[in-house]
Amino acid sequence: MDEVTQLTSQLVKIDSSDPGAYEGEIADFISHWLQDNAPAAMVEKQEVLPNRYNVRAVLKGETPHPALVYICHMDTVVLGDDWQRSTPLAGEIIGQRLYGRGACDMKSGLACAMSAFAAMAQRVAAGETLKHDFVLITSADEEDYMRGVEKAIDAQWVNAQDLVLDGEPTNGEIRVAHKGRTWITLDVQGVTAHASTPEKGIDAIAAIAQLITKTKAAIQKFPAHPKLGKSTITFGMIQGGYRPYVVPDKAKVWIDMRLVPPLNTAEVLDIFKTIIAQTKTDFPGLKVDMVIDGDRPPIEEDPNSPLLAAITETVAEVTGKPAVVGVFTGYTDTAVIAGKLHNPNCMSYGPGDLELAHKPDEYVNLEDITRCHHVMVQLAEKVLL
Repeated sequence: MDEVTQLTSQLVKIDSSDPGAYEGEIADFISHWLQDNAPAAMVEKQEVLPNRYNVRAVLKGETPHPALVYICHMDTVVLGDDWQRSTPLAGEIIGQRLYGRGACDMKSGLACAMSAFAAMAQRVAAGETLKHDFVLITSADEEDYMRGVEKAIDAQWVNAQDLVLDGEPTNGEIRVAHKGRTWITLDVQGVTAHASTPEKGIDAIAAIAQLITKTKAAIQKFPAHPKLGKSTITFGMIQGGYRPYVVPDKAKVWIDMRLVPPLNTAEVLDIFKTIIAQTKTDFPGLKVDMVIDGDRPPIEEDPNSPLLAAITETVAEVTGKPAVVGVFTGYTDTAVIAGKLHNPNCMSYGPGDLELAHKPDEYVNLEDITRCHHVMVQLAEKVLL
């Protein structure tokens, strides 16, 4: 194995599942690795939650901003079952693939960023001068509420001028735009009764079914964005009832919406309020509590972004083919930075197939690791030297 592939394997072998082992061990590993391999860099840890840390390494340049910032999350989803070709923490190579939880999402991208940062640190230690700061951030909690990147923003580890790239799996493309992400919880309170006399109760499950059906129909009517596609709504988890022969007095649903312009969270809330009022009319006495658990704005492509120009040129140089610019269907740390700081220079480019993320037998192709490592090294040279 080359060094970056070996580092990917080492990272995969560390359990950083969320929920699960979380980031304590991997944050320690990364801190020590950077201290050993990135001379001249300032390395620090930042506690996000108990025993859960962000790590930052900084190489100082002639001016601090616009810094080049590589940000990669350390956590993975749960290890999971039904692995056939390998095991979640194996980090083993079979053929031309490296297997394990996080292999593509996103420990291979993390390894590429760490190795690129270390290569630049060694050049600085040998006497070269950077035009601007070079920053590596490894974040916690990306697979949940993204509290790691929010903590990094609050601590001013990144700002609105910086050029920010994450190493998420992008199928060989540069991913720039993101759908927004809004999370809503509906908690419905009805009245219990015996199933033989349902008219004496208020069926919370029937009411929440009506809410689900009507809100889905309303969201689907909105037009598609020319690049981001259509807004979507997913009812990811639902609870309700306790016996089949009892009218259920409680039901709760957790909703995930990916919104694109012209639809936004304010309009969605108006839609929900109207449908809730209609449902209360159909179910007299019904109570509905609505809570917004997360509100992330959509991020549209800025064709004038200097980072986009630099990485497009770099990808073409490394691959010998024109770079493809696309949309990231999920929501990433860089999207949080773009949304909170109104920073148009936030995008994703990393090894792996996004469709393999979170699945059993997750893997990354070895050639993907090599390609993305070269891109990250050459991008840093182009921007900083």
